[in-house]
Amino acid sequence: MKTRKAFRLPALRRNIFSPLLVLMGFFVLAFAHAQNRDISYLSSGGKLNPLQAIMDIRHYTIALNVDIDKQRIDGSTEISLLLSKSTDTLLFDLVHLLEVQKIKVNNKPVQFFQANDKIYITSDKAFTPGNQIVKIEYGGVPPVAVRPPWLGGFTWTKDRTGNPWVVINCQKEGGRVYFPCKDHPSDEPNEGVDMLITVPENLVVAGPGILQKVTKTKDKKTYHWKTNYTISNYCIVFDIGKYTVVGKEYTTCLGNKVPIEFYVLEEDIANADKIIELKERDTRILEKYFGEYPWVKEKIGIGEVPNPGMEHQTMITFQNKFVYSQVGGHEYSANLYHEYAHEWWANKVTNKDWAHMWIQEGIATYAEALAFYELGGQAAYDEIIDGHKRSIKSKKPMVGGEELSEDETYAGNDIYTKGSFFMHSLRYVLGDSIFLPTLKKLATDPKYTYDNFVTTTDVEQLFSAESKQNLKPFFDFYTRTTEVLDISVKETGFQKYLVKVNNFFMPLPFDISTSNGTTRTVINKEGVIVASATPPMVDGKGYYLKKILIQ
Repeated sequence: MKTRKAFRLPALRRNIFSPLLVLMGFFVLAFAHAQNRDISYLSSGGKLNPLQAIMDIRHYTIALNVDIDKQRIDGSTEISLLLSKSTDTLLFDLVHLLEVQKIKVNNKPVQFFQANDKIYITSDKAFTPGNQIVKIEYGGVPPVAVRPPWLGGFTWTKDRTGNPWVVINCQKEGGRVYFPCKDHPSDEPNEGVDMLITVPENLVVAGPGILQKVTKTKDKKTYHWKTNYTISNYCIVFDIGKYTVVGKEYTTCLGNKVPIEFYVLEEDIANADKIIELKERDTRILEKYFGEYPWVKEKIGIGEVPNPGMEHQTMITFQNKFVYSQVGGHEYSANLYHEYAHEWWANKVTNKDWAHMWIQEGIATYAEALAFYELGGQAAYDEIIDGHKRSIKSKKPMVGGEELSEDETYAGNDIYTKGSFFMHSLRYVLGDSIFLPTLKKLATDPKYTYDNFVTTTDVEQLFSAESKQNLKPFFDFYTRTTEVLDISVKETGFQKYLVKVNNFFMPLPFDISTSNGTTRTVINKEGVIVASATPPMVDGKGYYLKKILIQ
């Protein structure tokens, strides 16, 4: 309500003291605005506001002038949406640091006010069901990233030769850090995004999709990027730098041709060919396990940035100072590979709710283990999986409820490493002949990709159907609890041992090693008796999270 009054301050001119009051009012607002640049409280997702639940976002057109000297943006965002029912209020998200000047709905001016990082568009007459075109003009100094990409916003810096270098990260906070949007993972613009970004003429803009054209006006250039695919709003970002584009055509596993384009700083162009080479190789590995590169109608893009990379769709960002590790005698960049795996797991297969973020982070992390296998064999795979297991903290379940914000789910690394290890355990339970084709089906079936979204239940039901067994208890145990298998080995007679899972929830196979060798044995609720001259070893290769008590 205070914000509504603030927007009415000019009406006070009827009073003899109104000019002073207006000046004081705007001074107070400006002071409060300047003092409140902290956006650490912002977190994408959470409970979907009913006013936004009735909106289906179809398309964004973002047209902005970037003033690098003032670290300011000005322009407009046009939002095409479908309303499912009548409403007297349209609700969008936009950080309070950016001020809205004008809004039109279907080309007609409307009333609005800003409060709590939101824009409320109101009408005495209801907005009717069907298509609505909302154009919002705004500007200001956007938030500065504190620790990108984890704590996001704009990064305004310079490359080594002093050229401006500007990047955006906003997975935690959402696209609202710089454009009005519906900030929820369950809704993506089905008809894509157009971005028209104006910068000084000596700089280049890297963005999602395909570069349509570059228009020069005086001492500036406007880069028009367009994607026709659905895209998460935190991937609707751009990077600005003294870039050169190094490219090569790639032929996918299905025979389609798609360009690889590396937006590399001019000063680093000598390193570009190595990145392109790694990109080709990594694509082959990812396509083997997860199907064709998802965005063949656009590009395989990489943008060099000054912070650790992100999975920005068709323009993943990358920074490792061109230093590589060795896997099986091959050069490897975890930063480059992991973010690229997200083109399948996050961008193509997208969680409906941040509560299920382990799907995209955990499987993308498991994709690294598959790369290690391809590059270094079983020993390399075993080593990285062991590292994932050792890093699991189990402070909170991977799935802590429903309708959670990014902050509520993200804390800790378990959605990465426990998610990966869960895939490793599931693979053991099902065997490669079921696990690997089902994982590929999850990444390729239209039911789970592009316009559609997934939850943990969707993933479980797919694996249950393909394996013809009820895997819900297994999924619940790994994703919704912090428990580990409690296994006891008890001597019950001469060279006889009872092996039992004390927190039993379903029959599971185990490798049990005895003096007679190793056998794969299913342990039911009562446990199993094994014969051995020595105490048996259970799950010696570590396919499960467990603790073992030998009695």
